[in-house]
Amino acid sequence: MNNASIRTNIVLDKSLLDTALQVTGIKTRRQLIEYALRELVRHKQQRKLLSLKGKVQWEGDLDAMRETE
Repeated sequence: MNNASIRTNIVLDKSLLDTALQVTGIKTRRQLIEYALRELVRHKQQRKLLSLKGKVQWEGDLDAMRETE
């Protein structure tokens, strides 16, 4: 992931921000926003993978594969 930073100004719900800081234990707003963005991306990627359930053909024997390892 690219570690380039940008500076931006945004308007956020103070109550929501304070609650998020409290429940996560994260100390800074910057860390909280970065954490939230990472979690959002992770969640969306996970949902995308889950949408493939039952759509991918598997040919193989997992038990045999486990025995060879």
